[in-house]
This record gives sequence, C-alpha cells and structure tokens, in this order.
Amino acid sequence: MQELKPVDLVVIGGGVNGAGIARDAAGRGLSVILCEKDDLAQGTSSRSGKLIHGGLRYLEYYEFRLVREALIEREVLLNAAPHIVWPMRFVLPHSPEQRPAWLVRLGLFLYDHLGGRRKLPGCRNIDLRRGPEGKPIRPEFTRAFEYSDCWVDDARLVSLNALDAKERGAMVMTRTAATAARREDGAWEVEFTASDGTQSKVRAKAIANAAGPWVETVINGVAGSNSPRRVRLVKGSHIIVRKFWEGPQAYLFQNDDKRVIFVNPYEGGMALIGTTDIPYEGRAEDVAIDEKETDYLLAAINRYLKAPVTRDQVIHAISGVRPLYDDNAENPSAVTRDYVFDVTGEPPMLSVFGGKITTYRKLAEHALEKLKPFFPAMKDAWTATAPLPGGDMPDADFERFLGDLRKANPWLPEKVAHHYARLYGTRTKELLNGARGMPGLGQHFGGLLYKAEIDYLRRAEWARTADDVLDRRTKHGLHITAEQRAAVQSYMGG
Repeated sequence: MQELKPVDLVVIGGGVNGAGIARDAAGRGLSVILCEKDDLAQGTSSRSGKLIHGGLRYLEYYEFRLVREALIEREVLLNAAPHIVWPMRFVLPHSPEQRPAWLVRLGLFLYDHLGGRRKLPGCRNIDLRRGPEGKPIRPEFTRAFEYSDCWVDDARLVSLNALDAKERGAMVMTRTAATAARREDGAWEVEFTASDGTQSKVRAKAIANAAGPWVETVINGVAGSNSPRRVRLVKGSHIIVRKFWEGPQAYLFQNDDKRVIFVNPYEGGMALIGTTDIPYEGRAEDVAIDEKETDYLLAAINRYLKAPVTRDQVIHAISGVRPLYDDNAENPSAVTRDYVFDVTGEPPMLSVFGGKITTYRKLAEHALEKLKPFFPAMKDAWTATAPLPGGDMPDADFERFLGDLRKANPWLPEKVAHHYARLYGTRTKELLNGARGMPGLGQHFGGLLYKAEIDYLRRAEWARTADDVLDRRTKHGLHITAEQRAAVQSYMGG
C-alpha cells in the first residue's frame, strides 16, 4: 500500500460541496487531498435544476437567512464565473387558486431587497395578453410577474472548483474511494482504494465528509463512528423537451399542490423542466425517473400551455438524489434546504448535512470556520472576490470576452467559439493549444465536439470516459448520435 505525504485535510466527496471546501482550504494554506469514489459531480451535483437562485418559495417556510445568503451568492458567482453563470429572467403567470397576487408581490419585493441586488434587474408586472411572453400561455392567464435569477452549468462548477483546488496545491483523486479511516496517535489514518484496485493511505489532521447522499455511509462504515444527525434523501427529476416558446425567458409555473415547476431554456433549442420532490429510500446510485414523475411534470406545465407537451416529446430525463438535512418535516418540499455541520472528536471529522448548489461557497467558508480552532495558522476567507478558472474576465463581461475571442480566432465557427467561451472562458487558449485553423482541432466527432476538447478535458479536468466528457463536463451527449458517442468511447479507450 502506497503511503502518501501527510496532509492537513482529507475531503471526502467530489460534488460541489467537497470541491468547494477543498478549494477554500487549499487557498487558506492547508495541504489537502480531495477524493471521489466516482467522477467529479457524478452524483447529485450534475443533476440539479442548474440554477443559482434565492429560492423564492422558501420564503413561505420563513427561511429568510437561507434566502438572503443565496441571493447574495448570485452576484458573487456572477462575478466569479461569468462564463458558466449568467442572468435569466423568470416569468411567473399568476394563478390565484394557488397564491393571491398580494402574496406573490410581497415575496418578490423581499426577493428584490433581501440580498443587496446590484447587477440583476428587479421584478416587473407583465400583461400576458400583450407581451410576447404570453404567446405560449393559455388565455385565462392574463397577468404575470417577472423576476431575476441565474443559470449555472452545475457539473462545470464542480470541475472548476476542483481545478482551482489543484492549482493551489491540493491533490485531487477521482475514482478513488475512502475505504477506511481511524484515529491513531493524534491524527486520522485514511485508506483509499482506486477503481483499478490500487491502495494508498495518508495521515491527516482532519476529515471533511462532504459525501452528499453517502454522508452517513462515511460516518458509520468508513470511520466506524456515529452521529445524531440524519440525511433525508429526496428524489428530484427533470425532463428535457424541444423548446416550445420564443425568447430567452424561463417560466415558473405554480402547481395545484403548491409546488412550483421551472421551465428553462436549455442547450440551445431545448427546455429543462423540473423538478419533482419524492422521498427516496433506495441506493442513491440507482436513482431514475419513473412514469408518475413524468406525468406529474407534464400535467403541471400543461395546465398553462396552449399547446400541451406530450410524453412522446420527451428527449431525455435527469434524476438525482438531494441529500437534505432531516428536520422531521412531513412534506418533502418543506424539508429545509439549509445546511448543518456535525464536528466530532479530535482529530476532528466535519460532516456536511444538506445544502444547495447556490450556497456551496458560503457552506465551504462556514466549514473552514468550524475547523479553524484545529488550524490556528489558517489564512482568512478569500473566495468571495476570487474568480474561478476561466472566469478572470475584465469586469466579468462575458460578451466582451467572447468578442475578443472571435477577433483573435476568426477561423473558429461562431457556435464553436461560443461553446468554448461558455465552458472554458479564458482557459479556451489552453484548449486551443496553439491551433490556427480547424485542422488544429483534430477529428470532428459530431455536433460541436472536436478532438482538441476531449484532449483538454483529459489533460486538465480528470475526464477518463465518454460519459465524463459527453454528459458532465459538456452536454455534447444531447447533440450527437449513438454512433458518434461510440466513436468517442473508442477514442477514449472504452
């Protein structure tokens, strides 16, 4: 068994919380190992609603601190990652059977003012009978409210946090499970097993357990410990269809069970519709959408649409398990999206229960604050003003950056240039790797995918399989044929 150099902190879990903690810790001067049993963001963090949002409906559950923190984070992340985070306007048709207009207006007033909004425009009223936003909406819905939130490429957010952690000195071990951890002579001794069977071990001063749905497995099975806190698994599913409206706006539809359904523009000409909220008791690895969920989502949106969306229009589905902190709420939709830490023993293990993608950066800051007593020389918080890799654009101005990229590379087709700018930002230069024309990008695998992008992702972002490239670090998988996917698999070695 290989013995690794001792470190300050082992982070278990390569989702957004684990990657965020590893990045923050490395930037504060700690030596860090981040381990993930599968690929980065393979679980919950690539199966979200892909929104950086305050959580408008959480106001109904009086989660004011969480909403305020999330609203503030929208603009922090807009500045940190303008390539993968961008503003989006949401149109909420008024349905008086669900919520009275005064209540919606009050919620939107709070939404506009709780978080010190600067960049994003405020809410406004829309006459659906006259505005273009009303074109797909049934005539009985005559008014709507429009407000701002942000879109995020969730899986890329994870990869960029892990990349920044690595560049600040962290060791990132993908497809490597933490299989045992025990306290020995004032430190943790952690054993790892890679997917190829290779074993290693390290001594660490602390563990951060950010395993998401598997947080209790790490506490009970890996560390042989226990915690009074519990995680509650809730399944959330989305369906993908062809975009059925004109314009860049998204829609938010109130369902008759008081839940809300997002209908968001996705991947050019598609729409992402979700999500469901269903208690889940199976293995998190086995989560999948069922027919009842598809019917539920279609029924919820068709109540508003002139031209109903049918089951045969569903192109693809995404299903994930949200590991929420179990606060004993009866209704899964009412379970808090806030996060809770459990810090036990010395040397300490910090375990993360709950959280949402919007607040991952603040969660990481708070986690490091909890560990600060064990690392008195640790530097102060720093991530609030630091760009993520590729996000170091002047004034966080994506459109200006894209224009400059196209001027510098006039040979790049417009759609390819936009794709590279959106996913890689200023790191596009590293992807191009000196190419001066299309032949320099290598083999064309279909859609916008060229060999140069695959090679970059293998070289810089731990991509090993076709799924890593096509379904997580990019969404090329939605735009290519089965034969083209097989060609990518062949190129990557299976």
